[in-house]
Amino acid sequence: MTAQPLVPPFTRETAVAKVRRAEDAWNSRDPQSVALAYTPDSRWRNRSEWLQGREEIVGFLTRKWARELSYRLVKELWAHDDDRIAVRFAYEWHDDTGRWFRSFGNENWEFDGAGLMRVRHASINDVPIEEPARRYHWPLGRRPDGHPGLSELGF
Repeated sequence: MTAQPLVPPFTRETAVAKVRRAEDAWNSRDPQSVALAYTPDSRWRNRSEWLQGREEIVGFLTRKWARELSYRLVKELWAHDDDRIAVRFAYEWHDDTGRWFRSFGNENWEFDGAGLMRVRHASINDVPIEEPARRYHWPLGRRPDGHPGLSELGF
C-alpha cells in the first residue's frame, strides 16, 4: 500500500509527517527514489551549489553519498505555512579515510499543489567529530521510531 501524499496546505501534523518522510527517503541513500519527491524542474541551492531538475538532483545525490559514507540523518520541523516548510537537521558520516563529521543545517522548502518540492534552499556546516562522539548508531536505513530526535539529543 502506498502512503497518502502529503499536500498543501500543511497543518502541523502533516508538516511533521512530510519532514519524517523526507528524512526516511534521504536515509535510504537512493538518489533515484529521493528525486521523485521533487518537481521535474525543482530548483535547489545546496551550500554553494545551484541545481535544477531531477537529473541534476540525482547526480548531486549520487556524488554526495559516494563521498559521505555511513550517512545517517535526523530532520526536525522548525516552522511551516500553507505550502512551505522550514527544517533543521543534523547528519553523521565519514569520509574515505575514516574521519567522522556531523553536519548541521537548515532547509527551506516550497511545494506545489501535488506535494512535490519545487524549491529547496539548504545551508550546512560540517563539524569534525571523533567516533566516540557519534550519536547515530542505528543500522543504515530508516531511523528507528524510538531513536531520539534533534531536540532530545541537544542538537
